[in-house]
Amino acid sequence: MEVKIGVQYAPREIVLESAQTPEEVEKAVAEALSGKTELLTLVDDHGRKVLVPADRLAYVELGEPTARKVGFSAL
Repeated sequence: MEVKIGVQYAPREIVLESAQTPEEVEKAVAEALSGKTELLTLVDDHGRKVLVPADRLAYVELGEPTARKVGFSAL
């Protein structure tokens, strides 16, 4: 699943592909915004952790997985 995270005072958003379910991501975002945790922690497809301070979150956008096109075709 594609996750886009907007961070306050940052010119670009963070984009990552995650194997987490939309429900898991929503739960992590809700806990960060409610103050239960100080960091939003997500794991991407390569096992890397992305940590964002909860007080700097501008938005989190959940999307469909992007299919990678492989092959050659005539233009």
